[in-house]
Amino acid sequence: MPLAKRELYSSPNGDRWFLARGPETGSLFVRHEANVPSGGHVTDLDISAFLSVGRRNPEHLALLRLIGTLVENNSEDAKTNR
Repeated sequence: MPLAKRELYSSPNGDRWFLARGPETGSLFVRHEANVPSGGHVTDLDISAFLSVGRRNPEHLALLRLIGTLVENNSEDAKTNR
């Protein structure tokens, strides 16, 4: 079964970040795919480790926005189920 992933952010230099789910465990993590000129390395990070970095770069903000949409959607569902 292939890795399920959703792109969070693509930087101007070609680096890409994805929210991914492991096919065996179902665990969520952030995958960073570096651009080819810098080696194209792939790094998987636990979501908490990814967000614990002190600064908020565009890739961090993209993940936080995605999480925020889950809360917004839940709020709308709760209103219609009352």
